[in-house]
Amino acid sequence: MAITALYPGTFDPITNGHSDLIERASALFDRVIVGVAAYPSPSKKPAFTVEERLDLVRTVVGHLPNVEVEAFDTLLAEFVKARKAQVIMRGLRAVSDFEYEFQLASMNRQLVDAETIFMTPAEQYSYISSSLVREVAALGGDVSKFVHPKIAAALAQRVRR
Repeated sequence: MAITALYPGTFDPITNGHSDLIERASALFDRVIVGVAAYPSPSKKPAFTVEERLDLVRTVVGHLPNVEVEAFDTLLAEFVKARKAQVIMRGLRAVSDFEYEFQLASMNRQLVDAETIFMTPAEQYSYISSSLVREVAALGGDVSKFVHPKIAAALAQRVRR
């Protein structure tokens, strides 16, 4: 049986930590769907539109033949069902992420028949977050160590506006 994993997130922007997880997941699962949340939580104010985020993610993972990138604007459980995914993949950078992610996994288990698996990024990416990358870029810092070169260029252009 082919196993499909769905990796949801805002990806605003996609970082080297995200791409590390996607690369490794592509070796573990037959199909990986990167689900880009069209409408992130109210506390998040995306720097990029959903169309821009889709393009940026595709730029970074386009070389992986079993990885698809799609936007979703529904409850995650509904997206998982619609794509017939058996696995919800979540990244954990630190122990502090675990409590919230554990709650999400428990809720999702009640809503959909899919297992949540947690992956940690490679150690050199464990401190990177999209919000920190956006902040460094907004203050004129060099983000080239944290994101793909095309993402760094897109961020530089965005903060110039």
